[in-house]
Amino acid sequence: MALDVHTAADFYATAQGAVAARLVRDRLAQLWPRMEGMAVLGLGYAPPYLRAWREAAQVTIAVTTAELGAARWPASAANLSCMAEEEALPFAGPSFDRVLLVHGLEASENTRRLLREIWRVMKDDGRLMVVAPNRRGMWAYAESTPFGHGTPYSPGQVGRLLAGSLFRVENRETALFLPPTAMRLILRSNRVWEGLGHRLIPQFAGVTITEAVKDVYSAIPTKPNASRRFVLAEVP
Repeated sequence: MALDVHTAADFYATAQGAVAARLVRDRLAQLWPRMEGMAVLGLGYAPPYLRAWREAAQVTIAVTTAELGAARWPASAANLSCMAEEEALPFAGPSFDRVLLVHGLEASENTRRLLREIWRVMKDDGRLMVVAPNRRGMWAYAESTPFGHGTPYSPGQVGRLLAGSLFRVENRETALFLPPTAMRLILRSNRVWEGLGHRLIPQFAGVTITEAVKDVYSAIPTKPNASRRFVLAEVP
């Protein structure tokens, strides 16, 4: 089943979605603690996670594919939301210090081209963070959540995809050991689940988190597509 932006937005508006976003966002913030003055790009459905750096970053842009639709983003001169083709991002490269891909890899129709486009728009010293549903975790099979849509991945599969697109993996992490349920008792004990999961069953995390850098010496990047279709979304 394909994920759309409204389904994702509705999920993150619930208590379950808010807890899941916070658990993953906390792990991302630990990996990228200082973002002052940086240009940050979020691809897929990234607004619930980009807010960790919205105040510190110089500019924060959330991009969804044309199939997903445009996502709303809080009004700010330094933050934008736009819709674009995943194979033709509307940015001159290299432009971004950090790129976060979440709810994007598993839904992509052409993962190689998507990753090469990310490679193109990243600065040479930039970093990419890929958040993907873990194929061994429960969340990958919970269709009531955005993590249960598309193709789940193992950490090794994500690493091979990145290596094949001229990235070098530097860090691997996991998050979201909370069971995919809306039960209040479970949600209130989310910190306990997260702590025990990291120590006892890291292989069964809900999501895998992979940080990578550009392997600038591997090859010359592909040229951008001549056609660049995109829509800027007005933010109230």
